[in-house]
Amino acid sequence: MPFSRCLHCCLPFFLAGLLPSILPAAESRPNVLFIAIDDLNDWTGFLGGHPDVKTPHMDRLAAQGVSFGNAHCQAPICMPSRASLLTGTYPHRNGIYVIEQNYHDAPLLKEAVTLPQHFKSNGYRTLGCGKIYHRANDHLDGRDWDAYQPGKGWMWLKEIVGPKGVSGLPDPSIFDFGPVNVEPSQMGDWEVTDWAIERLREKQDAPFFLAVGLITPHLPHYTPQSFFEAYPEDQISLPNILAGDLDDLPPMGRKFTRYFDSTPMSHHNITRHGLWHKAVASYLACATFTDTCVGRLLGALEESPYADNTIIVLWSDHGFHLGEKMHWEKRSLWERSTRVPLVFAGPGITARGRTCARPVGLIDIYPTLIDLCHLPKPNSDQLQGHSLTPLLSDPDAKWNHPVLTTHHPGNHAIRTERWRYIRYANGDEELYDHDSDPNEFYNLAKSKAHTEIIQELRTALPPSCADYAPRLPRQKFTQEFDWFSPD
Repeated sequence: MPFSRCLHCCLPFFLAGLLPSILPAAESRPNVLFIAIDDLNDWTGFLGGHPDVKTPHMDRLAAQGVSFGNAHCQAPICMPSRASLLTGTYPHRNGIYVIEQNYHDAPLLKEAVTLPQHFKSNGYRTLGCGKIYHRANDHLDGRDWDAYQPGKGWMWLKEIVGPKGVSGLPDPSIFDFGPVNVEPSQMGDWEVTDWAIERLREKQDAPFFLAVGLITPHLPHYTPQSFFEAYPEDQISLPNILAGDLDDLPPMGRKFTRYFDSTPMSHHNITRHGLWHKAVASYLACATFTDTCVGRLLGALEESPYADNTIIVLWSDHGFHLGEKMHWEKRSLWERSTRVPLVFAGPGITARGRTCARPVGLIDIYPTLIDLCHLPKPNSDQLQGHSLTPLLSDPDAKWNHPVLTTHHPGNHAIRTERWRYIRYANGDEELYDHDSDPNEFYNLAKSKAHTEIIQELRTALPPSCADYAPRLPRQKFTQEFDWFSPD
């Protein structure tokens, strides 16, 4: 047989022998347990955001992997934050800025491949439950999920509680908090966790991407009584507050604190009714309830055949104010609204038990997971974040990527390891030194000694912002507000 013909005949077998070393076999690829939490700020034990919080299960996960102590969302509100994470694109690039938008209506995302879609197209079985995308109908897209189980949402308990609520606030609507007379097993997140646990007990014939979306501590802040009892109101520490904290804010900064002034959840309303301690206790109870759900997931994984071959990533979509800067909820560009829990654990994460202080964003999750799972990039220019894999082996590795957070076009925060710089759409500025001022009490933007720092941080601002993608009618629980003028 001529050599050329022999080579032609043997080449397929030769390549077949090489392929396992080039592309990992499907059964050898790690699984992914993707735990999404709604509205959880840094009030966890491993982040030290509140002295009274009890989150033993998340703390245990952090001890088993790498936790990021300086992780931030790309938008301080659900829809744009999740759209950014799940497409790997920035809000100022994709045009998703508010709740009243659908990510798939954005012209700049028409060709985007979502994170679960990318795993599905690369041989993974994609399983989702609870809140992963912001809208329930986004979960029903067959491109993303092989199976999906919706949860109860975040308003079903209002039907049990009734219009008077449990907080003591007059006409609380969604802005309610306190214990409710239900069993833990009746809670929507508990049921979502049950569904995910059943998937972990099943035999999976392909590597899986299992996404579990826990809604608590989204408003209303309800938990079963037993969780609330763990936080006696008279023993709860309130957030650190500085008298006159708003005095050195520029006009736009002060305006951001007024978003909830016309609602029951304004700082003045909560304090004049003497409910600040109860509100903080309710949020802490919600954090502990969510931690219990996380613990049930981790326990089920440890008892499953997949314990040694599953990457776990836990994250929250944005932070939450409870009176800091006299502000409540999210929708700000300060630390309390942007800092989030982010933990990676499992195969490929070698710096276990370490905390990384480098500034990272939720936008970095997509490229990190496809690196850890040896998947190709969706295309050459979609992903705008950075893979965190260097930091998962060496949390002190060199890292020159400031974090960008955007709230409506032109309003941006830049976070480095030391500094937070905010520039509003009208040109107003704030600067905080986290080495000496972790509570962001002292705005240094007008200090001549910090002129060069501000000039350097300005270079990280995006040069332009995409227009709003198509918008839906304003929702019942959002306020009419001008985010561009201090008047």
